[in-house]
Amino acid sequence: METGTGKNLSDNPLVTRARYDRIFRFLTTRQETLRLFLDDVKNAHNISAVIRTCDATGVFYLHYYLSESHLAVNRGISLGSERWIQMKRERDRADFLERMRGRGYQCLATSLDSPTIDYREVDYTLPTLLVFGNEKDGISEEVMARVSQRIKIPMVGMARSLNISVACAVILYEALRQRDEKGMYESRSIPPEVFAAHLRKWTIEERLKR
Repeated sequence: METGTGKNLSDNPLVTRARYDRIFRFLTTRQETLRLFLDDVKNAHNISAVIRTCDATGVFYLHYYLSESHLAVNRGISLGSERWIQMKRERDRADFLERMRGRGYQCLATSLDSPTIDYREVDYTLPTLLVFGNEKDGISEEVMARVSQRIKIPMVGMARSLNISVACAVILYEALRQRDEKGMYESRSIPPEVFAAHLRKWTIEERLKR
């Protein structure tokens, strides 16, 4: 078994080949350039459901801004998915958006206000940051002023919006569809050193802690 950096783990009794292969395949599908940003989302149910959807669709990085002390996760809903997601707290949300745009990311925010485009018209195979706001106030003005495009999910009912975790799932699965059609889940996108570090962490280091 190879770690991706040439170190052989086949003789290590702490990890079976089946587990190693599963984690290797899992890491290969992680999408370096499909990321989320939660703008002061506070509800543990919503956060946990979003994390679980991120794992299911291959998102590796979930960035967040919080005005409170910590990110609330309900493990009964997330089912431990937070273990497989790299969650990064951003202290300055405006600066974060500027940095992501400077790196070539299209920063997309769901919005009820015009001008918007249908979320299915977006090319999610491009480097993409999806932005979601909190349950009460939505996306902050300083973040909304820095997004590349406002998108909407068509609705024909009386309600004007979806729950944040549902909206996130709808959009991420469209992104998965597009990226899967392009074969982006079949080749590794995470940098080699990051890939190797997490492969070792999840196959060896966590076993040593038990």
